[in-house]
Amino acid sequence: MSRIGIQPVDLPDGVKATLDGSTLTVRGKGGELKQDIKSEISVEIAEGSITVKRANDTRQVRAFHGLFRSLVANMVQGVSVGFEKKLDIVGVGYRADVQGSVMNLALGYSHPIKYDLPKGIKATVDKQNSILIQGADKQMVGQVAADIRSMRPPEPYKGKGIKYSDEIIRRKAGKAGKGA
Repeated sequence: MSRIGIQPVDLPDGVKATLDGSTLTVRGKGGELKQDIKSEISVEIAEGSITVKRANDTRQVRAFHGLFRSLVANMVQGVSVGFEKKLDIVGVGYRADVQGSVMNLALGYSHPIKYDLPKGIKATVDKQNSILIQGADKQMVGQVAADIRSMRPPEPYKGKGIKYSDEIIRRKAGKAGKGA
């Protein structure tokens, strides 16, 4: 049995889940998320919890069992608490600011970079060098953070670039020295 798949997902107060055909919808204070469920997986919504079950024990269906239980748990956590990623900008003259749903980044290129934030994602900038990305959809929050980081990944010599706040950059030594 799947250790993750058999665990029920508890619904906190204020979170409602509905199943319409093969689409699971979870609503809460953080918004609304939808997920299509494979035909081999069944979802049962009981009083205060969601249970994910599988039709048979083939290898693929067993993998889907744990996957869909994790997706449902992430949906419930997203609409109740939300997800966030923190990015740090390191480098002289590197900065960011947010105007509405557009993030403006100055990352040492000859032009400023404008990044349109997707719907449901909120970004805040603290002191022009710390970015906080928040949203209900865990996949979308992670993708936006990865997109922003990819605009100027950290380099190993001086550590300049955009990095996750908990990321450790392995530094390299520069040139060995003069002469030989």
